[in-house]
Amino acid sequence: MNIGIIGAGNIGGNLTWRLTALGHNVSVANSRGPESLWQLAHETGAEADTIAEVVKNKEVIIVAIPEKNIPTLPQGLFAYLGPNVVVIDTGNYYPQQRDGRIAAIEDGLTESGWVEQQIGRPVIKAFNNMYAAHLLAEGKPKGTPGRIALPIAGDDAHAKMIVIDLVDQLGFDPVDAGGIADSWRQQPGTPVYAADLDAHGVRRALGEASQERKPEWRATKAEVS
Repeated sequence: MNIGIIGAGNIGGNLTWRLTALGHNVSVANSRGPESLWQLAHETGAEADTIAEVVKNKEVIIVAIPEKNIPTLPQGLFAYLGPNVVVIDTGNYYPQQRDGRIAAIEDGLTESGWVEQQIGRPVIKAFNNMYAAHLLAEGKPKGTPGRIALPIAGDDAHAKMIVIDLVDQLGFDPVDAGGIADSWRQQPGTPVYAADLDAHGVRRALGEASQERKPEWRATKAEVS
């Protein structure tokens, strides 16, 4: 598949490594420009690109940047994508640790629901609940006992099936986690977050999740919108 990745940090960089190794045609971009990605491109065989170009002629686009940086993406970046292009949101909202206060999320909108509003495009939520190093190193063949499972949430059944297949290729058991309105079940602070559970454990953890954010995953009163 032709895959574009926005963000070359822990998640974006490791997905670049894994997806190129699987034979996919990968382009990667970040806010610092292609020249900052020459080593990653050289080592993986991916193409270093600009953010404006990385979304063109792709079947899948992975957004792997901090929530606070989503509004800084070029306006209209996703406006001309074909209807079948799949956009994956890997992000998490870390208000105290990184992102500051995002009022709509604090008021109860799911993180990926907010991303959809910002980019004007439906997304599939995936790859957000595991350590980036495990994404690189812990993939196992299908059927391996204890294979780590990843929840996948989204409203487009066709797009979700494409992401389910990619997750399986990467060595993890995909678990359908419902629609974007349900994606709070895999946000930080929930039982499935950073837990490395198998498929049965992921389903159980999703069912045990509470929609109320714990204090450490909410913005402080001192922060402003």
